[in-house]
Amino acid sequence: MLTKFENKVAGFIRNNELLGPADKVLLAVSGGADSMALLYTFCALRSEGVLSGDCLCAHINHQLRGSESDGDEDFVIAQSRTLNLPIATKRLDVREFARKNKLSIETAARKLRIETLLDIAEADNCNFIAAAHQKNDNAETVLQRLARGTGFRGLGGIWPVRSFTNSKVKFVRPLLCASRDEIIEYLQQRNLKWRKDHTNEDCTYRRNYIRHKLIPALQQDCRDSIVEQLFDLSQSAQRFYNLICSSAETIWGQLADCSGDKVALDLSEFSGQPKPVKVELIRRSLTAIGSGERDLAQGHYERILQLAQQSVSGKGIELPGSFIVRREYGKLIFAHLLKKEPLKEQTDEGKELKVPGQTRFGEHLITAKVLDAEEDAEEDAEEDAEEDAEEDAEEKAIKKLKAKKGKYVECFDLDKVKLPLIVRLRRPGDKFWPLGLPAEKKVGKFLTAAKIPQELRRKLLIVTDTEKIIWVWPIRICEQTRLTARTRKILQLRIVDSC
Repeated sequence: MLTKFENKVAGFIRNNELLGPADKVLLAVSGGADSMALLYTFCALRSEGVLSGDCLCAHINHQLRGSESDGDEDFVIAQSRTLNLPIATKRLDVREFARKNKLSIETAARKLRIETLLDIAEADNCNFIAAAHQKNDNAETVLQRLARGTGFRGLGGIWPVRSFTNSKVKFVRPLLCASRDEIIEYLQQRNLKWRKDHTNEDCTYRRNYIRHKLIPALQQDCRDSIVEQLFDLSQSAQRFYNLICSSAETIWGQLADCSGDKVALDLSEFSGQPKPVKVELIRRSLTAIGSGERDLAQGHYERILQLAQQSVSGKGIELPGSFIVRREYGKLIFAHLLKKEPLKEQTDEGKELKVPGQTRFGEHLITAKVLDAEEDAEEDAEEDAEEDAEEDAEEKAIKKLKAKKGKYVECFDLDKVKLPLIVRLRRPGDKFWPLGLPAEKKVGKFLTAAKIPQELRRKLLIVTDTEKIIWVWPIRICEQTRLTARTRKILQLRIVDSC
């Protein structure tokens, strides 16, 4: 017969649809009180027929407490054997992982533990991983998020079910319905043993400080249990957040353009949404480009919302994890922050181009050819004489030459170019006369007027002769060197990224 505690857990599993009766579950067991309650409760549910799926025990040894960590491992192995449960164990070098990746011990342990549990679950065909989080853990999580700034999703605390982008396995928390006192009472009633981790008493860790200092202080001013009140708050926040998600899902397909490794939100649609829905759309966009949420606080979301309200394109916000959000011409762009790789050449001075010939500039290959417009004109004139006798043959040849050039090929009137040519990066104050415009403009103002996105601006090259800029690659050539019917010699330049 099930105990009161075991029935409570069974009801929570059923009401929240955490898993089906026949699902195979991996039980994450550290040896502490919470995980031992999880282990014995699931065994009881299986023996009473509430659950019929197989269970597998997993223990992760973080190797942070020397012989104590090894003792935990031996204890869990012995318990699993007593219950006739198969067990998988894994030892992790958390300190080395933290050092290499510049992470705190807590963050490194959590990251490695999750990845390892997912690997074990997938290898053993488990649909779910059951973790032993309970109400007190939830209260600590809510307070921790409040301290750093959070929204409704964060106020939801620890959710009963968690999914991962790259895995079909889900984490479930069947003990979220129980407090730490209820768990200890259950273990004592069944005369069950558990291991104690002395590091849980160290209040230099934020979570331990919240557990041993902050919550007891708050409880002194509360008539009812602060843990229960925070649990009720998190449940209300979860229900409200689910409504927000429903609204965001309805419009996501209309305003989000997910192409490649970036997401673009249409600001005309985005701006009309309620603030909670905007925040969820931002969160979805960040998730879509691979940004984690652990390092993002409420302040990051507020800054992104402010950026969306501004009318100036080109502004951006850098986020933790090498991600960036920028506004560009009616779009809010979420992308990876590109690192500028230094060019091999002295880019301040640039590099002279071989004309004709090939020149390498950084990762770009530049090919220069000199063509004879008159020879092309005669050849084309013979072909088209019957079609259009009135159109000038030279003008016709130039039109055909323009039509044949590719995206990164441009043609110039060689007689209007003052050799030598130099290729370089863009400099502050650069000016040129864009093809088709009536006068010279600053390159920056031209790019803004042409609504050139920042991503493309970072790739620009400048080609100059001794007097002027002749090409802002790959955007526009200059007016002074354009081809005309009087062009005799044609300079053809082709610039490609060869990396």
